[in-house]
Amino acid sequence: MMIWLRSLVFNAIFFPMTAALAFTGTLVLWGSRARMYRVMALWARCVIVLMRVVCGIRLVVTGREHIPPGGCLIVSNHQSAFDTIIWLGALETPIYVLKKELLNIPGYGWMAQHVGMVPVDRAGGGPALKAMLRAASAAAARGGQVVIFPEGTRSPPRAAQPWQPGVTALAGVIAPIIPVATDSGSCWGRRSFRKHPGTITVSILPPLPTGLPRAETVRLLQAAVLAEVARLEGTPVATPAAPRDTAD
Repeated sequence: MMIWLRSLVFNAIFFPMTAALAFTGTLVLWGSRARMYRVMALWARCVIVLMRVVCGIRLVVTGREHIPPGGCLIVSNHQSAFDTIIWLGALETPIYVLKKELLNIPGYGWMAQHVGMVPVDRAGGGPALKAMLRAASAAAARGGQVVIFPEGTRSPPRAAQPWQPGVTALAGVIAPIIPVATDSGSCWGRRSFRKHPGTITVSILPPLPTGLPRAETVRLLQAAVLAEVARLEGTPVATPAAPRDTAD
């Protein structure tokens, strides 16, 4: 009962706060990207405080030293909506690779477009993949930290989904590549109203070696992420289907 009440209070604050972010972001929409990022980072940090105070959820981030200055590719498993929040407060210029439909959300979609988030049209096939690749490469070239969730959707804890071709494409053009693992779904479940007290860990691993063949890079990347997820959850390492390849 207490978890339900805490979750109710959390949502009663979270959604108006998010609406306020969208309104504030709209006011500064024509300002600099840096100003827009400050608004988004403030919102993310407020959510983290709200989680701790209301729901009893602590956040532990390890390995921050592994994220270099400038452009890079951050590849993380995806268990919770929280995974799309954390990087707004943890990075200077995060660039998410996200579903095109998210740009239709009033406020958030406008802000995402303004800072250069990279949309993906899942029904667009090869041309859409190439457009995503160009946009993400350009974002990294100007110093953005490109964040991709290779499963393409949220997966519950102790489950592993096949990786989508986008990460395979990006692994061939953006370096360094930083593997990340999280157990966020243990506290903030996939499509779950209830938020369970506990600790969310975000583990940032060392960058992968550069100069390897793309297939080997993706194999090492997936192995690193899945092994760290298993360590965080205390479960055996998952063995999902191999990542789908994509043409250059």
